[in-house]
Amino acid sequence: MRNSVERYVMAGRIARARTPKGPPKKGLLALLGPGLITGASDDDPSGIATYSQAGAQFGYAMCWVMLFCYPLMAAIQEISARIGRVTGHGIAGNIREHYSPWLLRAIVALLLGANIANLGADLGAMADAVHLLVGGPTGIYVVAFAVGCGLLEVFVSYERYVKVLKWTSATLLSYVATALVVGVSWREVAVATFVPSFSFDAGYVIMIVGVLGTTITPHCFFWQSSQEAEDMRVDPAAESLLEKPEQAHAALGRMRIDTYVGMGYSNLISLFIIVTTAATLHAHGITDIQTSAQAAEALRPIAGEFTFFLFAAGIIGIGLLAVPVLAGSCAYVVGEALGWPTGLGRLPKDAKAFYATIAVATLVGIGINFVGIDPIKALFWAAVLNGVVAVPLMVVIMLMATQSKVMGHFTLPPVLRTMGWLSTLTMGVAVAIMFANW
Repeated sequence: MRNSVERYVMAGRIARARTPKGPPKKGLLALLGPGLITGASDDDPSGIATYSQAGAQFGYAMCWVMLFCYPLMAAIQEISARIGRVTGHGIAGNIREHYSPWLLRAIVALLLGANIANLGADLGAMADAVHLLVGGPTGIYVVAFAVGCGLLEVFVSYERYVKVLKWTSATLLSYVATALVVGVSWREVAVATFVPSFSFDAGYVIMIVGVLGTTITPHCFFWQSSQEAEDMRVDPAAESLLEKPEQAHAALGRMRIDTYVGMGYSNLISLFIIVTTAATLHAHGITDIQTSAQAAEALRPIAGEFTFFLFAAGIIGIGLLAVPVLAGSCAYVVGEALGWPTGLGRLPKDAKAFYATIAVATLVGIGINFVGIDPIKALFWAAVLNGVVAVPLMVVIMLMATQSKVMGHFTLPPVLRTMGWLSTLTMGVAVAIMFANW
């Protein structure tokens, strides 16, 4: 374990050369990083499609699910982040060090399949949104978005790139604006949010499962854990908490604020998407929405050009954040699993295989849009794969986070342990229901 940490620390000296130095910054924005970016990326174009369908099909009746999801999502994300900050490794690196190779290979394979399918679907949704706004060939837009995101991820310094991702997350506020400009019964929203309604209708149950699977998703676990380790490596003053336990109070406090604000932001935006489509599409009898672009187009005749523009622009903006997160998550998982030098804080020449994985994942995502694969089916299978990998992965995360051989003195406190297992149980039940209603 110590040798692995030392190897990361030595390699981190190279990574830090890529990161501009400056005085520590204060304020809430300075505390926000991996948690905010992870939360925002969870509302990717694929997620927007799911939340739009929830609102269109069931109106305000799905609002309570976002409130229910929040503590579960925040708990498992905080646990994932703790693993990265305490050990100095992402989740895949810890699985590699402490568990069987077959388990690692299975999780990596499933995650790559889900991530790349999701990445391809997101690129297609962004291209469709541009086509709705200005016309033109969607194929060119797919390639342009993929190349642009890839170049930024490879050639922009880590500190600057994190700033770009932080500010890109603000594009989700367009969905707050859409809800404010359409006619929403906020009293009905409040009742539907705080007084859960439930139906055993198959469509309703499957939609709850879909929303849970879209909200609590494996790539977010890996990304936030790896980014916590990455932030530590590029900060000259930071070390893993196993090596420097005296940093725990400040580090864990910052991480907790970052995670709970980020996940709260994510779920609030998801709620506004449900509210917008419920107040417009559902109210006008439009209940079958398969993609985020379809939702935007359906809004145009009902809510007007301005609402249509905001909704479509939000798809593009958040896609610019989600695509690099999905590709980067693939690279972190593969790199940590194979023991490569990993991290966006490293120069490309010092992490060739890591950046090559980003490029390959992005290229395959582009290819999905040109080989005749139905984007709706791609989203469906991505959701299935996410559900399949989420439950065993969450079990492994919980086992790691509660074992002193991994976490030293920083095993989970009782409340967080309880919430983590509750989140895992909830996802297990959701996946079981999904297969029962196949």
